[in-house]
Amino acid sequence: MEEEKKGFFGVINCRIILAFLGAVGMAIVYGLKVNLSIAIVAMINHTALVNTSGDEHVTADACHFDDSNNEKSVLADGPFPWSASLQGIILSSYFWGYLIALLPAGVIAENSSAKWTMFFAVVINVVCTALTPICSHLHYSLLVLMRVAEGIGGGVTFPAMHVLLAKWSLPTQRTMMSSVVYSGTSLGTVLSTLLAGVIELHMDWEWIFYLMAIGSAIWIPLWVVLVHDNPNKSPIVTEKEKKMINDALGDTEHTGKKFPIKAVFSSLPFWAILIAHTCSNWGWYMILIILPLYLRDIVRLNVMVTAKWIAIAFFGMWLFSLGFGTLMDTLRKKEKISTTVARKIATIISCAIPGGCFVALCFIGCNRWLAIVLTCTAIITIAGMFSGFLSNHIDIAPNHAGTLVAITNFVATFPGIIVPVFAGALREIDPGMFSWRIIFLSTSTLSAVAVCVYTIFASGNEQPWNND
Repeated sequence: MEEEKKGFFGVINCRIILAFLGAVGMAIVYGLKVNLSIAIVAMINHTALVNTSGDEHVTADACHFDDSNNEKSVLADGPFPWSASLQGIILSSYFWGYLIALLPAGVIAENSSAKWTMFFAVVINVVCTALTPICSHLHYSLLVLMRVAEGIGGGVTFPAMHVLLAKWSLPTQRTMMSSVVYSGTSLGTVLSTLLAGVIELHMDWEWIFYLMAIGSAIWIPLWVVLVHDNPNKSPIVTEKEKKMINDALGDTEHTGKKFPIKAVFSSLPFWAILIAHTCSNWGWYMILIILPLYLRDIVRLNVMVTAKWIAIAFFGMWLFSLGFGTLMDTLRKKEKISTTVARKIATIISCAIPGGCFVALCFIGCNRWLAIVLTCTAIITIAGMFSGFLSNHIDIAPNHAGTLVAITNFVATFPGIIVPVFAGALREIDPGMFSWRIIFLSTSTLSAVAVCVYTIFASGNEQPWNND
């Protein structure tokens, strides 16, 4: 009778609770991360920039549409005359904090508490988001400071969740649980972009940050009460579920193993993950940060319409990641494909298709609808990374999953700093399609590198040094 009262009212097991709240936590962190990419379109005083520089925001080679019967190309002015270069610095500042947090995050999550590490990540993002409007009005340097602090919170999310997944997920369900949790990033982006567009349309831009911070705070008490570091520490897990996890994984308490630095950096499967993660992230951050500017500058969509299409694409990404993760686990469980093959298929899809879309965007001219279709396709298919290289750390070394993802994420965060500055500098020189072609083709080239390296060197097998 006592066992029936455990779990979530005796109905939902703790693995599902962890996956659901983990996905919501990732959604919150990513939603609060990308809201500025949408809000900044409404925050900038475009008229002031034109009057100051003497240059039109869109050059002669940009597309022009007959929007006399709609408001698609109406761009509202905000209070801040921030240049394109300054916008790039503001958007990239999040990743300065991300880098600061990444490496210690893996060690802390593995040796202390992954649960409380993730708690910290969400709380600091909620607080800094609520302070964003005030800091923006005082001085842009304070906004940069808030974004750095949010980045510190964001930097610990993947290491913390990797440690929790390594201690809670059954090997046959690992891809599915990882896909569910990390699909929260796309779901958070859906809600954030859509809500940002709706709020900006009906209220002042400041409310984008206030309302999202308030809504996100609901997650905090649920995480504290319902989630624990491993089955042996959970007061709500059933004995049946605890035994099943411990039988499959062994004792999930931290074993105290030292990180085998030399073996890791001599491992080709590790380098395959690192290179794929870094090259893919260039495209990922280009999608998260820069595509809204492309849809505004070239495709000439306003904030609300941009938010609608990005939200639709990220909703498709969320569905794709769940369905694809389930398919890969099913095929692995039936022994139709190996873990190695599953990871390679997923990574190829996540890099090759978006890369092809970016190449196509360079040569479609002023076909607005084709631009939207290609943009949405790139966003949806990049979700393959959640079942690909992002899950691969747990395959090759579950004892060190948190530290491994911290290392690869550390290197893979540099594109998040470089992409906004790189794109901002190009757009300031030439805001037309010439600059966008350079941006898109560089992204496609790195996607091709990721595909080649990962296909040749990746592995889904546990490496000997996992137990060194």
